[in-house]
Amino acid sequence: MKRIILLLCLLVVAIAAPFIIPGKTLLLTEIIITALFALSLDLILGLAGIVSLGHAAFFGIGAYAAGLFALHFNADPVLGLIFAMLISACAGLLSSFLILRGNDLTRLMTTIGVAMMLYEAGIRASWLTGGADGLSGFFSDPVLGLFEFDFAGQVGYFYALAVLFLAMLVVRQIMGSPFGVSQMAISQNPVRAGMLGIAAGRRIIAIYTLAAALAGAAGALLAQTTSFVSPDVLAFHRSADVLLMLVIGGTGWLYGGLVGAVLFILLRDWLSVLTPQYWMFWIGLLLVILVLTGRERLSMLLPRVLR
Repeated sequence: MKRIILLLCLLVVAIAAPFIIPGKTLLLTEIIITALFALSLDLILGLAGIVSLGHAAFFGIGAYAAGLFALHFNADPVLGLIFAMLISACAGLLSSFLILRGNDLTRLMTTIGVAMMLYEAGIRASWLTGGADGLSGFFSDPVLGLFEFDFAGQVGYFYALAVLFLAMLVVRQIMGSPFGVSQMAISQNPVRAGMLGIAAGRRIIAIYTLAAALAGAAGALLAQTTSFVSPDVLAFHRSADVLLMLVIGGTGWLYGGLVGAVLFILLRDWLSVLTPQYWMFWIGLLLVILVLTGRERLSMLLPRVLR
């Protein structure tokens, strides 16, 4: 019950945010989309214990799928979102078999390899993706036929917020379900989980496919709200950034991706204005302090420092 109240309070704050700071609507939209992307990674990292540095592959697939769907088939954003999720889920299903065997290092290298191959394919297939110039020339129809995307970005923000809220409700149910508990058991001790009769392989495939679908939804939202898709959606730094957000916000408690996305993007926006050339240094310093001090100890020391 407390978590539901917390989720509703966060929703109220998110709804009021564009009216409180109207000049930052596009930045807020980026935070919402990135939070959804981080939530998808938290499914496989927080529940299944799979570290991935290639999760941007599914984000990019969703972005290109939504852009191509709007360009060649139908400009309805909801249909494009569903199509992007299905394509990303298929990609996650196919690549999930590659991570069933081996240890954490093998899985890490496999995810990086898949993302690198897709990045090069996206650049080389210029006839389909636009190559290094990106995919453009597509637009989205009004959401549900009623709300047209505006230049200020408010419709895009609330559209992305609605998708994030629904995704968080779904993930919350999964975390509290027997399926979610079994995923945590597999991540902590796969041998003992197998002795209890838990089919680890099928559950890893299922959670990896679902995470890919949510990452594809985040990519589709980016494409639909900006009407442009660049090869950057498949770049390695996007996977590294979202993993860093989960390190900052914490894994396995639903709100880690949201907290990490808010802190990372706001810090990046603020530090890039103060020190345009060295803002990554301060992000790295924060990460080192967080890791060495510990999130719990840091949360206890921060109020004393502020006082």
